[in-house]
Amino acid sequence: MSGEVVVRARGLTARAGDAVLVDRVDLDVAAGAVTALVGPSGSGKTTTALALLGESEPGVRLAGSVLVAGHEVVADGGAAGVLGGTVAYMPQHPAATLNPARRVGAVLAELARLHAPKAAADRSAARHEARAAAARALRRAQLPDDRGTLRRFPHQFSGGQRQRLALAQVLACRPRAVILDEPGTGLDPATRLAVASELTALADDGIAVLLLSHDHALVGRLAQHVVRLEEGSVTAEGPPAEVLPGRRSFAVGPTLPQQPRPVDVRHSEPRPAVLETQGLTAWLRPGRRDAVLHDVALQLNPAECLGVAGRSGSGKTTLARCVAGLHERQDGGVLLDGRPLPLLRDRSTEQRRRVQYVWQEVRGSFDERRTVLDQVARTAVRLRGLDRDRATEEAAALLARLDVAEETAARPPASLSGGQLQRAALARALLAEPDVLLCDEITSALDEHAAGLVTRELARAREERGAAVVWIGHDIPLLGAVADRVVVLEGGRVAERGEASEVLASPRTDATRQLLGADPAAQQILTATDT
Repeated sequence: MSGEVVVRARGLTARAGDAVLVDRVDLDVAAGAVTALVGPSGSGKTTTALALLGESEPGVRLAGSVLVAGHEVVADGGAAGVLGGTVAYMPQHPAATLNPARRVGAVLAELARLHAPKAAADRSAARHEARAAAARALRRAQLPDDRGTLRRFPHQFSGGQRQRLALAQVLACRPRAVILDEPGTGLDPATRLAVASELTALADDGIAVLLLSHDHALVGRLAQHVVRLEEGSVTAEGPPAEVLPGRRSFAVGPTLPQQPRPVDVRHSEPRPAVLETQGLTAWLRPGRRDAVLHDVALQLNPAECLGVAGRSGSGKTTLARCVAGLHERQDGGVLLDGRPLPLLRDRSTEQRRRVQYVWQEVRGSFDERRTVLDQVARTAVRLRGLDRDRATEEAAALLARLDVAEETAARPPASLSGGQLQRAALARALLAEPDVLLCDEITSALDEHAAGLVTRELARAREERGAAVVWIGHDIPLLGAVADRVVVLEGGRVAERGEASEVLASPRTDATRQLLGADPAAQQILTATDT
């Protein structure tokens, strides 16, 4: 690695009670270079990243040594915290860093003013410089910098756009080092490539970049040095070609351990649609001037998996929120078994049980004051009428199948990794035994093994209970593997639909071709078809 070492850790250790979360980790993050921290979900990546800031979750004790720009932030005597303006951190679930009550332009301008190297003497000039810096941060994060974007609130952006808003906040701070936890989560392949180019530009500008990611394709493209963690310990480090197993691109899709027999709904006895949307239109603000869905009509059959793809901001999450009853500004109809499905607040207990939604940003869907196991089990108590002991037993068994141990689930959400919480959120929804399951980017924070467990559990629900799945995702090859049919959205409209194998092998629209063309693994589908 070349360049001044901005962040240096030696013997970094993190403990929670008797458990060792991070065990004597050595790590250097140099200016002008990208260092990647990889490893399975729950291996200690996020705990390590927080420790580099001198921070930790409640109950976690840090030891060892961490120096940031020569300033000691962790020593065996405790943690002191990072000097302001040195390191900027973007967490795995960026929504927590966005202020829901303030317009994004105002927040970005304020950050730019606070971290400006030299404030302009004239107040008007200072405001102008701050606004220009805010617009520049948005452009670098691959978002438009127009007045309409600057005046929106965080909830008026898609999950992938909120990911980029968090990145824009990081860039507005002008840090010497950035720590990015899964910056590609929730982004379509084309946007992910653009963000990768921007991260390369950050390193070229002399900024030290630490990248935490399961996306081996992204790591291989960006990083000069890779450190692999397993169970809190460094098991390998070096160039990507040496550390990443076989340089296999995660974009190819997860390995499916003990893959179940595929669910073939075409040969089952015909049954009426369990879910329909008719002329579904949705907008963000009063006046209907900013519609994000336009006349969307879908049909979902029992035991079917419908894949929903599209660029970030194309309306995928809004579609899921409308079906879940969480988006109020909508027209058209959502039907369950041919009957109108009201907004969530007006749904019966049975309607709530039958339609379940797994959020893209799962951390915000858990109560930090209660254990994860209790919250997962509570679903079966409230929606199925099970007693608490039986519900807890079922919850623990389901979590174990998803590789979340009972003792891990018996902790509050802050003590679990993003990948563990993602699987717990799926378990919570599955425990309701729904007829319709809305899954929004449910493998985005998972390593290949964990993603395989998720796909297997969903296949089990479809096969054994006839559950229908709406799978929203940017991983096009994975959608091709799990979905029976695919719908591609562009600008809130259905651009293309059909059998998954046909749509992905012979795309008819530019929207689908762009998604496939930006994904190296998906390009193989097109190449194989052309030859």
